[in-house]
Amino acid sequence: MKFSCAMVNKQLRFKGMLLDKLVTKSSEEAFIQSMHNSKNQMDKRFKGRDKEGLACSEEWVSRGDGSSIRVRIYKPLRRVKNIPGVLWIHGGGYAQGVPEMSDDLYKRLIDTSDCVIVAPDYRLSIDAPYPAALDDCYKVLLWMKAHAKELGIRDDQLMAGGESAGGGLTVALALLARDRGTANLAFQMPLYPMLDDRMLSESARDNNAYVWNSDTNRWGWKLYLGELFNKDVPIYAAPGRAADYRNLPPAVTFVGDIEPFRDETIQYVTDLKAAGVPVDFRMYKGAYHGFDIISPKADISKAARDFLMESFKYAAVHYFAPQR
Repeated sequence: MKFSCAMVNKQLRFKGMLLDKLVTKSSEEAFIQSMHNSKNQMDKRFKGRDKEGLACSEEWVSRGDGSSIRVRIYKPLRRVKNIPGVLWIHGGGYAQGVPEMSDDLYKRLIDTSDCVIVAPDYRLSIDAPYPAALDDCYKVLLWMKAHAKELGIRDDQLMAGGESAGGGLTVALALLARDRGTANLAFQMPLYPMLDDRMLSESARDNNAYVWNSDTNRWGWKLYLGELFNKDVPIYAAPGRAADYRNLPPAVTFVGDIEPFRDETIQYVTDLKAAGVPVDFRMYKGAYHGFDIISPKADISKAARDFLMESFKYAAVHYFAPQR
């Protein structure tokens, strides 16, 4: 899907062009090096940063092999209990990012409806390919379930969400928890999720849009899948390959109409609805990948975040999933 500058929402153009120049796309090798550089920069800029207006803390969850997963916890300043717990999985193409970089969203979620945010610092693909990231998120989900009372969380309102790769991990986690029968999720929020490594859809093929395009998408999947790339990929690695979406939690998602993940997001929404799963979905015209984060003050970005918050507020009142 070829795109032109004229297709981009006017309020998104400048920052889209600016960030596009910062994402190295000249070659696969340069892209991978840029992911390593970005990881170092994000660690220095965000890691350990607290969010004003929230109670912030840090926990360590054992992987069972002697190593641990760093987990950031965000709560309202006032003491609350019996509120939803949201496992929020940061984005970054599976290759970069830290949980602290989404703290503006955590504040908005908590202000919308009291909740506890549990945000894992999962292993990135530049350090360890699939299933490392999913294993980390799964262990943190089970830890959140086991420690719900101490965290002030209702164990029948465990939720999960994330942007981009975090959205892909959200869907993978929902499938894995369903199939293993270990945790019931009440709600999922996979925003413009990275779901399908095959890149067969119109929006995924020959996409040259700002920020994330067909080249970076292919390189991102290659890093994440490792030796599985272009082979028999499990549905938990690429949830767009799944054939059965029954008994997944209700969902909300949105996506821009010029980004590579447009069609796979639409397909996921279609499959959920066909399986009888309630879904709130909107597509935003002229929006590239991650537009709401890159240009948060644009009207279209505010509308997308308002839509997410409306859906989350409804879920906090109406969606429950008792644990077995």
